Amino acid sequence: MNLRTLLDKLLGSADWGIHPDDHKRPGADAPVRVMPAPSRLYLPLSQHSGAPARPIVLVGQKVKKGECLAEAQGMVSAPVHAPTSGTVLAVADVTALHSSGLAMPAIMLEPDGLDEWIELKGCDDPFALSPAEINKKVAAAGVVGMGGGTFPSAVKLTGANRAGIHTVIINGGECEPYLSCDDVLMRTQAAGIVAGVRLIVHASGAKRALIGIEDNKPEAIAAMQAAAAGYDTVRVCPVPARFPMGFDKQMVKTLTGIEVPADGRSFDAGVLVNNVGTALAVWQAVAEGRPLVSRLVTLGGACVNAPGNIDVPLGALAEDVLAFAGGLKGDGLGLARRVIGGPMMGAQVQHWRVPVMKGVSGILALDAKEARLEDTSDCIRCGSCVEACPMGLLPSDMAANIRKEALGEAVELGLKDCIACGCCAYVCPSNIPLVQHFTYAKNELAARDRATLRMEATKKLAQAREARLAREAQEKAEAAARRKAERAAAAAKTAAAAEASKQGEPT
Repeated sequence: MNLRTLLDKLLGSADWGIHPDDHKRPGADAPVRVMPAPSRLYLPLSQHSGAPARPIVLVGQKVKKGECLAEAQGMVSAPVHAPTSGTVLAVADVTALHSSGLAMPAIMLEPDGLDEWIELKGCDDPFALSPAEINKKVAAAGVVGMGGGTFPSAVKLTGANRAGIHTVIINGGECEPYLSCDDVLMRTQAAGIVAGVRLIVHASGAKRALIGIEDNKPEAIAAMQAAAAGYDTVRVCPVPARFPMGFDKQMVKTLTGIEVPADGRSFDAGVLVNNVGTALAVWQAVAEGRPLVSRLVTLGGACVNAPGNIDVPLGALAEDVLAFAGGLKGDGLGLARRVIGGPMMGAQVQHWRVPVMKGVSGILALDAKEARLEDTSDCIRCGSCVEACPMGLLPSDMAANIRKEALGEAVELGLKDCIACGCCAYVCPSNIPLVQHFTYAKNELAARDRATLRMEATKKLAQAREARLAREAQEKAEAAARRKAERAAAAAKTAAAAEASKQGEPT
């Protein structure tokens, strides 16, 4: 427990969350570097929530930067565009952004070095467009939630408009340690972000926008306040720096006082939440006609030679980003953990051959001290995890039930409300991997649900087959009875005719 967390506890100034060492500097103050496209780009078809995109290009096809390579499928999906000009080599598997190391299909693109754009069709006055026109442009640009949620932004805007939301909240919290890409974006692109915020308000039908920024980012707060000056509908709101302030429900409660139900969405509270990077991407999509083809990524960790923020073309492998930034200290000899995203909620990966996707905010190379590789001991019932949990749960009790495979009891204690923020594990003096227990239990419950659904589907198929066979047997019996009746009727008719004929003969 660090000093700030201890002070919060002693003064009673917070009843949830933690203050992990942020490790944001000096990376946050380093100049932004722009990475050129590497020799290969791997563009996963699932860079968003919902159905994967469907490839619409052929192997060997020449494409330009910004050209659509895969179109959206279904109601919830997003297209994928070329981050540079080049040649489509294949649709091949690439390692998924998951600790399992499983593969996922991706379009492999060979850049030609020209970086030649398609003709972009912007708009001189985006605010003259209707919400439907704005949503269409945002959807065509492949914009998704840039804070990690990756939900297609056009779907979100359409839903907000129909739900009659009253407030747009722009999440500039960035509470995860190391990550500073949103901070840097707000410092350097404040005008574009505020323009995007105003456009989101217009497209969603909201009355106002509140931009929440943690108070450990004074430069970002100043830049955003200057950009928002003169716009009555947009207000920049500093919030306490506390993890997980960047979680949408915590941000909504802090800024509006409205508590989103544990099993509900922000829409239920009349609020639409978007990330600052999403707001900028929305503006670029509508005003410039620019699809989402790159993003700012934080490179950090004690093993990195040159920490900072890099504008990375989507599809670049993490190993290419590291090489561009000067590689790892000592060729990575002290590397203890590879993380994509933040250290609290990001994904630990087995190697660096993982592509940067739309929701990737960080690439972290952590040493043993940063990774907190310590031995686990028994729970001492100190209650630290309970005090830290932002959802008001009982992590130690849930974990105890999960270890006994009593998953039903864990659910009753609120397992499904857990947001996997990692606060409980961070403060645990016994170093118990609580989040791993919860993740296991959720996956196990999901597997059981799938098995139950399969059993129910199989049962329904069996019942349908039995009903069909019974129906066919009945129809067959009825048909046989009809034929028998028809034969009997025909025989009777023949007999009657014969009798009539016999009676009509002369004696």
